[in-house]
Amino acid sequence: MFYDPEGIKAFKYSFPVFSAGGIGELLFMQHSANLYPYFIQKEKLIVVRLKKPLRRLAKKVGNPIRKLRLGAKQTFGWLETPKILPFRGFGNQDEICVRGMVLEDRGLAQPEESDKIWQNILAMYKRFKSDVIPGVQVKVTFYGYEEVVETDEQGFFEARFFLNGDISDETAWHPVQIELLDRIMVNQEPVVALGEVMILQRESNFGIISDVDDTILISHATNTWKKFRLLMLKNAHTRLPFEGVAAFYRALQEGKNCLCFNPIFFVSSSEWNLYDLLADFCAVQGIPKGPFLLKTLKDDWYKVWKSGGGNHDHKLVKIRHILTTFHGLDFILIGDSGQHDAELYSQAVEEFPGRIKAIYIRDVSHNKRHREVQEIARTMHTKGVEMLVVENTEAAAAHAIACGYIAHSAMESIKENRERDLEAPRQEGLSIEEEAPGKALSTES
Repeated sequence: MFYDPEGIKAFKYSFPVFSAGGIGELLFMQHSANLYPYFIQKEKLIVVRLKKPLRRLAKKVGNPIRKLRLGAKQTFGWLETPKILPFRGFGNQDEICVRGMVLEDRGLAQPEESDKIWQNILAMYKRFKSDVIPGVQVKVTFYGYEEVVETDEQGFFEARFFLNGDISDETAWHPVQIELLDRIMVNQEPVVALGEVMILQRESNFGIISDVDDTILISHATNTWKKFRLLMLKNAHTRLPFEGVAAFYRALQEGKNCLCFNPIFFVSSSEWNLYDLLADFCAVQGIPKGPFLLKTLKDDWYKVWKSGGGNHDHKLVKIRHILTTFHGLDFILIGDSGQHDAELYSQAVEEFPGRIKAIYIRDVSHNKRHREVQEIARTMHTKGVEMLVVENTEAAAAHAIACGYIAHSAMESIKENRERDLEAPRQEGLSIEEEAPGKALSTES
């Protein structure tokens, strides 16, 4: 039986462990109702006692398979180095919200255009197989404000700061630091990450809420096989945008006088597993950065083919949150006809009368669905909101210019951007029709 200085007795279990310092033993001591892991090496008494009892971590995990897997990894020293993944936060001069998650370091390399297919498949596998780490405390620091929060079952954390209106509005993006307070593995180095928070500026004229799949990113969201193929075989550099979308979004963010900062939010049914892919894609394409509000994490590799599917009502919840947070700001909504954006956006019009300036729906559907969306657009027109079902980015841009949302001079750069995007698939030996959904509608009104 071993004893430690804290008086924890009753040596229970012992496992050999191979560490950087040689072979040692992972011991479990029982104190009250908890089992605490210790690490002993080279016949020295207790070298490390991990701060977090396994039971406290495990109780945060509802999925029994995940609970068993996480417990086994930590027990046998298989848990990878913890990593903080900060998401872009947002708020106003009164309140901000910072979100992120703690998970195993997935070892994802920065994607390159030259990456092989097997590298893209491996990267996607890592996105869906890494274990999140529940029940650990993180400290979030924003200028002089601090908040300590705990990760939930999915490894997510959320910190809210109530401000005194003392944050400079000279820039829209502000730094935030996040630090993992708990030590969950032997020889753990400090775990710190830097994130960003977007705070609304005085010169914002309106906001933009945009879908992602088949709105800015060609995804074939309604075709399971094509969607799965794109997910697995391509990366942020080789996925294709809808033509002209980057220049159009830049024009919307700058506004009519090209001096504004109109905030952009991306609300999508893609899972948080794909956050880095989507953020990298926007950076590669030159699409203005903005906070992403995505769907609940999937933790099963075999479910990757379902990515972006299922119920989409969560998007309406997130849209409500944005409109409520920025209660003095009107919005333009952008989506596609493939899933339920038209219905969700029409509901937003009902719930927030006078707040929606325009709705742009990219037409990627056929026949019955095409007619359904056109009918919703006619209903929106009777309520004083233009819902345009457009075949390309230029059509939406022309309307935005006519309404004074973007500068007239923006059309030239949008056309140039569109031409460059149109050439990209041909460079891969694919036609536009093979790569982008909805092109057969180009002859329809």
